[in-house]
Order: sequence, then structure tokens, then C-alpha cells
Amino acid sequence: MTRATAVRAVLAAAVLLVSVFITLTMSPRLGLDLQGGTRMVLQAKDSATTRADRESTDRTLEVLRQRIDSLGVSEPTLTRSGEDRIIVELPDVQDPRQAAEVIGRTAQLSFHAVQGPGATTDTTPAGEPDSAPTAGEPLTLPDEQGRSLALGPVQLSGAGVKDATATFDAEGGAGWTVSLDFEKDAGREWTRLTGAAACHPAQDDRRRVAIVLDRQVISSPQVDPSIGCDVGLPSGTTRITGSFSADEARDLALLIKGGALPVPVEIVEQRTVGPTLGAEAIDASAKAALIGAAATALFITFVYRLFGALAAVALAAYGVISYAALVALGVTLTLPGLAGFVLAIGMAVDANVLVFERAREECAARPNGSLRSALTAGFRNAWSAVADSNVTTLIAAGLLFFLGSGPVKGFGVTLAIGVIASMFSALVIARALTETAANSRFVSDYRGVNGIARPGRVRTWLTRRDPRLFRSPRRWLLFSTALIAVAVLGIVVRGVNLGVEFTGGRLVEYSTSRPVDVDTARTTLAAAGFGDAEVTTAGAGDLSVRTGKLDNDGEHALRAALAAEGGETTKVRDELIGPSLGDELRRNALIALAVAVFVQLAYLAVRFRWTFAVASVGALVHDVIILVGAFAWLGRTVDGIFLAALLTVIGYSVNDSVVVFDRVRELWARSPRAPLATVAERAVLQTVPRTVNTGMGALFILAALAVLGGDSLADFALALLIGVCVGTYSSVLTAVPGALVLEKGSKAPPPTRAKGRRTAPAARRDPLDNGARV
Repeated sequence: MTRATAVRAVLAAAVLLVSVFITLTMSPRLGLDLQGGTRMVLQAKDSATTRADRESTDRTLEVLRQRIDSLGVSEPTLTRSGEDRIIVELPDVQDPRQAAEVIGRTAQLSFHAVQGPGATTDTTPAGEPDSAPTAGEPLTLPDEQGRSLALGPVQLSGAGVKDATATFDAEGGAGWTVSLDFEKDAGREWTRLTGAAACHPAQDDRRRVAIVLDRQVISSPQVDPSIGCDVGLPSGTTRITGSFSADEARDLALLIKGGALPVPVEIVEQRTVGPTLGAEAIDASAKAALIGAAATALFITFVYRLFGALAAVALAAYGVISYAALVALGVTLTLPGLAGFVLAIGMAVDANVLVFERAREECAARPNGSLRSALTAGFRNAWSAVADSNVTTLIAAGLLFFLGSGPVKGFGVTLAIGVIASMFSALVIARALTETAANSRFVSDYRGVNGIARPGRVRTWLTRRDPRLFRSPRRWLLFSTALIAVAVLGIVVRGVNLGVEFTGGRLVEYSTSRPVDVDTARTTLAAAGFGDAEVTTAGAGDLSVRTGKLDNDGEHALRAALAAEGGETTKVRDELIGPSLGDELRRNALIALAVAVFVQLAYLAVRFRWTFAVASVGALVHDVIILVGAFAWLGRTVDGIFLAALLTVIGYSVNDSVVVFDRVRELWARSPRAPLATVAERAVLQTVPRTVNTGMGALFILAALAVLGGDSLADFALALLIGVCVGTYSSVLTAVPGALVLEKGSKAPPPTRAKGRRTAPAARRDPLDNGARV
């Protein structure tokens, strides 16, 4: 064992030990779509049309934190998003009506002197219906009995309240009340306010003090007749009465104690996931991961024999390392993120496949050379393609994180961690294992054992034929154009079925104890006043209901209507997206696609010739259009999860193109006078084994996800299955012909041979490329 191999082995062992320790001692942080609960996105506004600034949003967040802590929700999460949005996650909260009521109210509490029966005009500024009146501003409001009262300016605000407690008055017969304790200075103001009111005769409205919460008089008690004029209540304590129920009194005390929101907030997004759906998703994803990973491991073991088995061991180590990294970094594991983790297992074999195929070429060029030197050359020659392909995938992951929203961000993080862990697995763990095995005489002598000393079935079959793929590259481009036309026709004729995430509205999925067919459900909901509701099946007998604008009370009524037909009705999933947020998400999705195309073009233009870059991006756009068109023809929903799949396909497509053009660049630099079409065909034939073997690894995982992942992951897996197949085709038969056509019109000189690149001995040189290994 060489010193370098020993260092890799020690490093691999250390990382694995730490990863196993983290896996056994720490638990993952599950997102609400996996553990169940409610997620809300609140928009803070200074007025009905003006967004709040960062400072107001931060103060609003702190008030909300106090309120939610008082609700008793287990481990709630509140974070600010951008300048004026707050994300609230409430685990285990299945009915968000009460939480939304407490969270969304501005809770502007104020105390007013009563001037008499209502006779003045409400002068609250127009456009601010929820704002509290300021000092010096009179207003007229109905009291708790519905009578109109003319109130004086604010004498005392809720900011002076130190504590608020819901209590039950059994002796006085007042029922549930809310007791208020004032701060020291506010207590003096309270004494002055009640003293001034006491100067008026008993039963006079002016002897009352109005307590106003969010422009509603919740109590207007008379000052007790025993209190003298200008004396007032000295205790700094008062009690709000108003025929409250126990829940109403507790909620009111919570609002007052939590403080007033500096600005009003609007719920622009709300998602609720039942715990059973999350548990099923975890179970299904785990099965898909195990079955898909096992199938991938068996496949690469069959193709690469012993070295394939060692790569499978490194693949298992990759799974442990990437999972430990997710746990250690505190990454919230969402449903798309879980799918990304499973998908990355299939893509992790790519680097090993690239190395083994280059090692096979080295063995073919030097049949008498050592197995160890062939393996070393394989790692060295594959490095450029490995680096470029992983960078393009990292770019896609970064775009998912920065331009995505909600769970899509989690998918981007998971994918990025998976890419980094897969490189460590292939270039450190797999290399240490295979180099140690290569030093064995038994492994080196028996070519059928090691797996790389023989060329492989695909390579052997290809070398016996001369397919002349690019004799007429425009034919392939015409075929690709025809596929695009079919996809565009689907988009135009069938239309794109945008999810509520992009259109706004509400999508609720229910499980009923008695089967209810779709037609019956539609009739029932129409009779209940929900004639615009779209009802479809959601798998396992569940019903999916999609409507336009529908608040929480409306959803409760809708569920009650279904329960009349289906018996006990349980909400499995609930998504509410405001129209403004839907427009914004749709706009951001288009921006994400545009940025993805531009960034990939810029990177490829730096790493390759501009003709190669433009051809690769053209193939990328080809894949995007076909995938969207396929979903249009199939009537599948295009939502945020689809966007995650689409951006992943972009990374995968460019990944494939990079591998092919990296080989074209290498062979063309060795044979600058050879026809580019011949060089390109040679490069494609040399990289086809890698393309097939890597694609099979990803397809095993995706097929397992599609079959076992359930409805939650079915569309995601389907999009990636289509994308992988189309991307594999386009990287060879769209990108390469496109580059050939562009090169004919380009005056750029052929590339020069890279400095320091070693060629095969003269006796083994291929006459076609003047040095390419065969």
C-alpha cells in the first residue's frame, strides 16, 4: 500500500466513524410535511397596500413568538423571510383556525374616556381599518350591547399592560373575565382616567371607560359609585368583563399579554400536513432508497465485478456520510429533500463509472501494464469530467436554494450535500478500496475478477460497428425539433395544469371513513355552496378538493359537507396560497429557469468552446420544453416540486453534455486535423458505456420512487424519469449535432493539445485520432 492510499484509507475511516457516531446519537430535523403540522407565511403591511420595512417585521416577529409560545405548541419555528415576510411552523397543529385567529390579529388595545352617546364622526384614516386610533383622535364605535358610543382620544395603550390573566368569577357571577395588571406609569394613567370618569353621575355614559381591541369595544364598565371624583382606582389593576367563554377569555389574555403587532399581517400561504401522510412518505422513501440502492449496487457489481462491489461499499458509505452531514448541519429534511437524498444515491455512482471506464481504456491501450497504473490513470483522466459534471449539478442545487421557496430549498441543500459526499465517496473511499485491491496479485492476474481489465459488453459491441452517427447532423436536429413541436402542441392544446402554488387558491386532501365517489362529492359540495370546487381522487380512496379563495371557516364547512356523505373525514393535506404570492412564485419560477440557463451557459462558455456551450444549452432548453410538454399531455400538475425536478433535470442534462464534450475536447486536441464529425463520433462511442451505466443507476432509484413513493412523490419521480431519458438522448443526439453545425460556421481554430497530457506509445496509436486509446 502506498503512502497516498494509506492517507486516503485513514481519512475515509475517520469520516466514516464520525458519520456513524452522528447517525447513532443525533436525530434528523424533520420538516412539517414529514412530521405533520401547519406552516404559515405571513405578509407584514404598514397599510392595506404598503409593505412593512425590516424593522417593523422584526418587531412583529418577536410579538408573534410570545403569542405562539403561550399557545403551548411543541417546538414552534419562526423566521423572517426577506424584508416583510414571516414563516411560522407549528408542529402537530392540524386545525389552523385557532392559531390563525391568534396570530393574525393586530391586538391593538387602548383605553378611552366615553364622551356620551355616539354623535361624532369616526376619523380613523381611510385605508387603515385595523389601525388603532392615535392620541387626540376621537371615534365612534358600538359598545358590547350594540349602542353607539362617542369615545375620546386614547388615554392609555396596551403597551402599559404588564400581565393579563383569564379568571373565572364564581362569586360575583361575572363568569370568565380577563384581569389586567398595569406597569407603574400606566397604573397612574389608569387612576387618572378612572378618576376623571368618576366625576360624572352614576349611570351616565361618561362615567364609563371603554376598552377597545382592534377597533371593537370589548368592555365599557362603569366606574364604581364608591370611587370619588379625581380619586380613581388606585390599584393599577382592572378587569375586563363581557360574557366570555373560557377559550375566548384565554385567547384575549394571550393577545394582550403577547403585545400588539406593530403592523397588521396577512396570511399569504398556509400548508397543513397530517402526521399519517408524513409517516407514509418516510416509510415509502426508505423502501425506495433500500430497493433502488440495492438494485444499483447489484448492477454496478455485475458490470464491474470486484471493483463494482467495492464501489457499492463506497456507495453505502456515501449514504451514511450524507445522512450524517444533513443531521449535523441541522438541515430540515422535507419531502422533496428526502426524495433528493434518495435520488443522489443513484447519481453517486457516476464518478465511479467515469473512473472505471477510463481505467478500461487504459487497460486496452496497455494490455501489459499493471492494474494499479491503469486505475491511477483512470482517476487522473476522469478528473476533468467529474469536476465539471459535479459543478453543473451544484449550480442547479444553488439555484434551487436561492430561487426556490419552502420545501424546494430543502431539496437544493440535500442535493448539494449529496454531490459533495458522492465526490468524497468516489475519490477517497472507493479509490482507497480499489487501489488496495489492485495491489493484490490474484486480483491483478485474473482479468475476469477485477472488472476493468476487460472492455465490457457495451464497449465491445460498439467497437465492432461503425454507426457513423453524425454523417448528417441536421437530421438529428430535425428530429429534436419535431419532438419540441409535439411538446409545444401539448402546451397549447392541453394547457399547463398549474398547481395552486402558482395560481393561488386552496387545495385540500381528505380521507373519509366511507368511500365517496368523485361525482357524489361534487354534487354534495355544490349543494353546500361550493359549486366552483374541483374534486379529484388522490389515491387510496382519498379526495382532493381544489377551490379559489377559501378561508379557514370555509374549509371547515366544506369538510363538514363531505362528512355528511363520507362519515368521519380527516384532513390529510391542506395548501392555501394567496393570489399575490401565487403570481410572485410563478414569476420567480420563470426567473429561476432563465437564470439556470444563463448560468450554465456562462460556465460552459468558460470551460469549453462557445459552440459547445451554446449546443449544450440548446439541448437543455430542448429537455425543459419536452418535459413541460409531457406533463401538459399527461394532465399532471406543475408546481414547486415539479420545478425542483425540472432544475435537477437541467443539471443532469448539462452533466451528460459535459462528459461528452470533455472527451471531444480531449480527442480533438490530439488530432486537430481530423474531421470534427469523426472525432465527435469517436468521443460519443467512448462515453456511451458511462452514459448507459450512470443512467441505469439513476433509473433504478427513480423507478423505485415512482412505484413506492406514493402520490406525494409520483409526479416528482415521473418528471425525473422523463428528464433522465430525454437528457441522455439530447446530450448525444442534440448537443453534439448542434455543436457540429455551429462549428461549420465558426472561424475559431481547433484546440491545441493540453500541456503535460500523456499519450499512448506510438505503436499503439489509433490512426484516426493520432494517439487516442483504443
